Amino acid sequence: MTLQLILTRHAKSSWDDPALDDHSRILNKRGRLSASAIGQWLAKNEFMPELVLCSSASRTKETWALIEEELNSLPEVWFENGLYLAAPAKMLSLLQAVKGASNVLILAHNPGSAMLASALAGQAPEHPQFSRYPSAATTVLQFEAENWAEVGFGQGTVTNFVVPRELI
Repeated sequence: MTLQLILTRHAKSSWDDPALDDHSRILNKRGRLSASAIGQWLAKNEFMPELVLCSSASRTKETWALIEEELNSLPEVWFENGLYLAAPAKMLSLLQAVKGASNVLILAHNPGSAMLASALAGQAPEHPQFSRYPSAATTVLQFEAENWAEVGFGQGTVTNFVVPRELI
């Protein structure tokens, strides 16, 4: 069985309000455009998640809302406090607990998203931005496994990687 993971970093956030704590920061104008562009790209390429694991931070929730507006189907969404600034091992453990969905999108933060993408990929794509994983970067990985509990580091095949600057 083939499982598919879409790993997206939140879009560009605003630093305009110094009174907001990090968890509460929202997207800036470029971030909103980027999130919509990623949603359009996912829809165009028929990368439709069945389940979304989204950090509970405001900027990830807003990124997801803008992506979701562009999709043809509405997946189940879990807002996970554990994804806020999570390390790759924590992100993987949340993914490994998923049951009943073969296509999952994780929407989280750096450096965890970049590190998870690199750790899961058997071979990194030859894209100059992959290791940097800029805002709203998105990787699509496939795994030959019966369930997410079997998925581990180094087992994924990167089928696509995109950054918003290529789409806008």
